[in-house]
Amino acid sequence: MSHEPRALAAAQTLLIDADDTLWENNIYFERAIARFISFLNHHQFSAEQVREVLNDVERECIVKHGYGLQSFAHALVDTFERLSPIPVTPELDRQVRGIAQTIENHPIEFLPEVCETLEYLSQRHRLILLTKGEMLEQTGKIKRSGAKRHFRATEVVAEKNASTYEEIVQKYGLNHGETWMVGNSPKSDINPALAAGLHAVFVPHGDTWILEHEELNPAPESQKLLIVGGFAELREHF
Repeated sequence: MSHEPRALAAAQTLLIDADDTLWENNIYFERAIARFISFLNHHQFSAEQVREVLNDVERECIVKHGYGLQSFAHALVDTFERLSPIPVTPELDRQVRGIAQTIENHPIEFLPEVCETLEYLSQRHRLILLTKGEMLEQTGKIKRSGAKRHFRATEVVAEKNASTYEEIVQKYGLNHGETWMVGNSPKSDINPALAAGLHAVFVPHGDTWILEHEELNPAPESQKLLIVGGFAELREHF
């Protein structure tokens, strides 16, 4: 099947998210949360109620500690302290933090056909990897993935909002009308990119982090929002 672009003849700049767009990420946190809920073994609160408390605590920890494993570990400990019927001893603290650390340095598990699609896209367009999170964690994953060779540049940012996208546009001298943000998160990838005047490609992931859930905004006039079923479909459009 031909992969000649159907809509775009000129080279574009694709800003591409990493976690849960290129490779699995949230599934490791979900497994850790399941272990945490089992470890807490609360007799009054259901697993769903414990998760709701954890979600609230995670929102608080993001404000204090940003994203990443250390913030997640703080959230688990804080949640345990709020819900545990017994005092949290140093040993219990160590065990709870250990649940978070099981995520560290996991192998990179690319999503289907990502590597082949990056190879294809990098020969036709300018690719910039744009991921948010803790610097060392994110750069470590990028290095372990071996995907850096496909990208003209990589950017790790503390947050993705409209001003972040505008800063990237200014830094690289991008043309709004020829720049697309590709990602799985409505909250971080799609809506703020559209707000910054960029086009966007939504690549849904079945296990997107609950704190990244948000209604997709429609594309403003003169901008485009493309929704695909998987990353490989980018070859049909770019």
